[in-house]
Amino acid sequence: MIPMIGFEEGERALDWLGLTDALAAGHDLPRAEVEDGFLYRGDDTLLNRAAWIDGLGLAVKSATIFAGNRDRGLPTINGGVSLYSDTDGTLEAVIDFHLVTKWKTAGDSLLAARRLARPGSDRILIVGAGTVARSLREAYGAAFPGARFRVWNRSPDAAEALAADYPGTRAVGDLEAAVKDADIITCATMATQPVIRGDWLRPGQHLDLIGAYRPDMREADDTALTRARLFLDSRATVLEHIGEFRTPLSEGVIAETDVVADFYDAPAFRRGSDDEITLFKNGGGAHLDLMTARYILDRWRAA
Repeated sequence: MIPMIGFEEGERALDWLGLTDALAAGHDLPRAEVEDGFLYRGDDTLLNRAAWIDGLGLAVKSATIFAGNRDRGLPTINGGVSLYSDTDGTLEAVIDFHLVTKWKTAGDSLLAARRLARPGSDRILIVGAGTVARSLREAYGAAFPGARFRVWNRSPDAAEALAADYPGTRAVGDLEAAVKDADIITCATMATQPVIRGDWLRPGQHLDLIGAYRPDMREADDTALTRARLFLDSRATVLEHIGEFRTPLSEGVIAETDVVADFYDAPAFRRGSDDEITLFKNGGGAHLDLMTARYILDRWRAA
């Protein structure tokens, strides 16, 4: 029978550092073939992503993003993930969509932070207080166990609720001051206009941008991009599709050559000096869903 791996069953077998190691290993294989498709209806989005990595297999993921579901008491993101054999194309597993998404999204950013954050970083600011922000608190907590965490959100009650659930975390109300104080800023919002100002940044910081997934969305302003060394998880899934880079590229604020590396450029994907600002855009392509799904299946089988 084809295994159906549910959220709680699958999560019991996983760990954050193990996942980032699996993502790194996945990028040592031949570059993924990736196909993305987007459909829009007002604020609603249908995202279809498929990936094939020679030696790892195939994954197909469909996601619906309905921001209005918050008001209905429903998840804003829904969908499904199927994992196929690289050898014969047979279906190997159906894995809970939210399990793959949680671990892929936060693991993507965590791999970048492990390579780009300044050694000794121990002040981490989470911007946003939704589901992804909670995953980031878990992921960053695994790699930076002695860090002091702060969380800011437009709705202070949500920030207070997140902080109450995680020891060593405190809600803050002044975003500018919190950004200036942090060593790592990880941003997971639904913002369409920048919430992070480049003038707030200081040398040595690492900025992790997750929330913007549409062409009309931004989390950081142009000044942040021009002050930082720029990194992506994948040029193919970020540059032409996501407003964080698509808009400043089209306006001539930055050029594609300003991107230092994506995860396939492993030797270049590292901090150059302690006093530089690094900026990472988490685009979350289907190849990362495939790597994560394969890691989940492998760990589930081992358990």
